[in-house]
Amino acid sequence: MKSREIRLKSRPVGMTKTTDFETAEVDLGAPAAGQVLVRNRWMSVDPYMRGRMYDRPSYVPPFQIGEALQGGAIGEVVESADGGFAPGDLVSSMLGWREDFIAPASALEKLPVSLGSGGVPPQAYLGVMGMPGLTAYAGLLEIGQPKPGETVFVSGGAGAVGSLVAQIAKLKGCTVVASAGSDAKCEWLKSAGVDHAINYKHGNLLDQVRSAAPKGIDVYFDNVGGEHLEVAIELARTNARLVECGMIGSYNAAEPTPGPRNMIMIVGKSLTLRGFIVFNFAHLRPQFLTDMGGWLAAGQIRVEETVMDGLDKAPDAFLALFSGGNTGKMLVKL
Repeated sequence: MKSREIRLKSRPVGMTKTTDFETAEVDLGAPAAGQVLVRNRWMSVDPYMRGRMYDRPSYVPPFQIGEALQGGAIGEVVESADGGFAPGDLVSSMLGWREDFIAPASALEKLPVSLGSGGVPPQAYLGVMGMPGLTAYAGLLEIGQPKPGETVFVSGGAGAVGSLVAQIAKLKGCTVVASAGSDAKCEWLKSAGVDHAINYKHGNLLDQVRSAAPKGIDVYFDNVGGEHLEVAIELARTNARLVECGMIGSYNAAEPTPGPRNMIMIVGKSLTLRGFIVFNFAHLRPQFLTDMGGWLAAGQIRVEETVMDGLDKAPDAFLALFSGGNTGKMLVKL
């Protein structure tokens, strides 16, 4: 059978372009012993993938020119030569950006759901029940350590991670201030329980956050960096915790961007500023799945998805992450 995949054609300089990608057709044979043939149903695009397009050492290897990209995906087993999988099983993998593939069984994880069943939909394991969900859960609770009555400020609050951070903080009894890039996103955040939703494109960000949190902030969850981080340092209370998850505002920068001008305040305020990647907290996944599953079942977490259809739309979906084109999790349905 034939399959299609998206490859990295060239390493982006500055803002990523659709011409940095190419579509290729590949021939697939039958799975050998211990292998499984999978047809992808959903794939994820995530901001961290931009870092893998640079040819430099990082916590994950860089994408290679002329090779299929990788990313989270949910697929259905078509044919199996491994006793642990059968046709019709739903599996998660890191073999997104392609329609069909053959992989060792060890590269797959069977999901606790089937197509057409009730409960959590399969694509949730790319979002609220997957990597973005665990990122929000672990980063906020382990590093941010929010306490009832504290104020939490979340940048990129309408994104896949930020929207969950904001809602978990509310569940923990905090006042939540979240920023987003449109009035529509701010309205959605308010409907999800956020106390103060700020459109950072309207007016002075420092003034808006100060107005929402006149006594300062205790926890900052950073998805944006840049001016947002500078504002968070300015308004942080003594012993505040700054959780550095991402800085999407700089991911496409052709040159290094200046750091916050007020870094000296970290000393006088005794701030904790800690970066992390989700792999640091893999041991929390069982508890995360239990807690998040319970919150979803109880209707305490709202989930929003932005979906594009077809493999050909994967580059567009990825680029939209950097122009505010998503509310909640960005997904590609195959």
